Amino acid sequence: MSDAPGTRVPDLLPASALGADPERFDVVVVGFGIAGGCAALEAARAGARVLVLERAAVHGGTSSMSGGHFYLGGGTPVQQATGQEDSPEEMYRYLVAVSKEPEHDKIRAYCEDSVEHFTWLEALGFEFERSFFPGKAVIQPGTEGVMYTGNEKVWPYLEQARPAPRGHKVPVPGDTEGTKLVMDLLRDRLEEAGAEVRYETGATQLVVDESRGGGDVVGLAWRSFERTGVVAAGAVVLAAGGFVMNPDMVAAHTPALGSKLFTLGSTYDDGLGIRLGASAGAELKHMEEPFITAPVYPPSELLTGVIVNNRGERFVAEDSYHSRTSQHVMEQPGSEAYLIVDSEHVEYAKYPLVPLLDGYDSLAELEESLGLPTGSVQRTLARYDEHAARGEDPDFHKAAEWLAPQSTGPWAVFDLRLGKAMYAGFTLGGVRVSLEGEALRPDGAAVPGLYAAGACASNLAQDGKGYCSGTQLGEGSYFGRRAGRHAAARTVRSEDLQSTG
Repeated sequence: MSDAPGTRVPDLLPASALGADPERFDVVVVGFGIAGGCAALEAARAGARVLVLERAAVHGGTSSMSGGHFYLGGGTPVQQATGQEDSPEEMYRYLVAVSKEPEHDKIRAYCEDSVEHFTWLEALGFEFERSFFPGKAVIQPGTEGVMYTGNEKVWPYLEQARPAPRGHKVPVPGDTEGTKLVMDLLRDRLEEAGAEVRYETGATQLVVDESRGGGDVVGLAWRSFERTGVVAAGAVVLAAGGFVMNPDMVAAHTPALGSKLFTLGSTYDDGLGIRLGASAGAELKHMEEPFITAPVYPPSELLTGVIVNNRGERFVAEDSYHSRTSQHVMEQPGSEAYLIVDSEHVEYAKYPLVPLLDGYDSLAELEESLGLPTGSVQRTLARYDEHAARGEDPDFHKAAEWLAPQSTGPWAVFDLRLGKAMYAGFTLGGVRVSLEGEALRPDGAAVPGLYAAGACASNLAQDGKGYCSGTQLGEGSYFGRRAGRHAAARTVRSEDLQSTG
């Protein structure tokens, strides 16, 4: 990391900082979002004495701000009830295909356990609606239980795995705060399980016992307003979110998020969990990869149009999942792009994130006004229209349902340029972890006693092109559960060894 204040890694504290008789817990979880809540609940249900530290005054974290998509599949009850054929193998093949650097053991486990995880989530106290939303949207407009939320039907992935909708939405209408329902239930289940939660209390440093040889994490220091203290822990689970709200870390790792973007996160997405992991020697992965998006749909009819760069050329299949399209825009010269739709197919969003730039009576006028090379859009549309009329797209393989000649003027132009469209984003990188959530060093060895999950860990969500809505809630809850169980088992093993020693 750089020398900027926001990138500084906290100092480690020696075991002696705990004193002679410290307050002790089997598992201490840092952060009460979806990953931390699930880790804490599984650890408590496994018999561990659990403490959750949450810097905010309430539970939920950034998770509570989200719409409530969980990426689940393999034949969930919602998929079965709505006639959507899926299997763990097809889900696995798809996630491997879209992953930047697929970690096969994690993807395999996530897919094979997906139906069980679905059942576990519903057992918190809610049910996904047994219904399917067939449209092309960012999230279900109502309470429909499942929809397509990735590139499952987009070439080349539809040839690599049988498409299935896997975006399971919590039954709350609208596109924000659906997950709050789940977080409230997690709070209730944690209370029943006997876990302790301390709000307005944040971790500041890890305590490490170097005498054990492996640099074991044995506790942490905390702060609550002006009060400070330390607590001993058999294991620490870091689940403190991403780093989108830390300008110094953003500048060092994902500078595209630092300009002309609306950041998606809470005040506490400052990378603390990631920096705590680094302080104990954990490796960081995919820190340079952001999720950035400005959806051009709905209305889905707009996807029949063409997206061109500042050379008047297409560069992506317009029916791609919105973050895949946006990531391709970011890679164009000047991060400039335009969506062009003719008068027969144009529709206007009620709350557009991609604004209408203008309408043009001729393509020559459009090119001149936008400063595009003379004849470029005319050539692009001529080729597109010729093939679209036959239901073909040999250049980018857009699905036939989204192909339509754009030959009837005037033409509407929507502005996809960075700084003009309302791009939003968050970070994806974090602590390298094992299948069980153990923080890993660069040589692959685990940092004893340290785990990470959710947005401060690197698991399935690796880049914007391969992202599917619901991945972060899905993987955060699933791998959070695994981390909590493993952390609890480690503590139990340690106690058993001591009692028989």
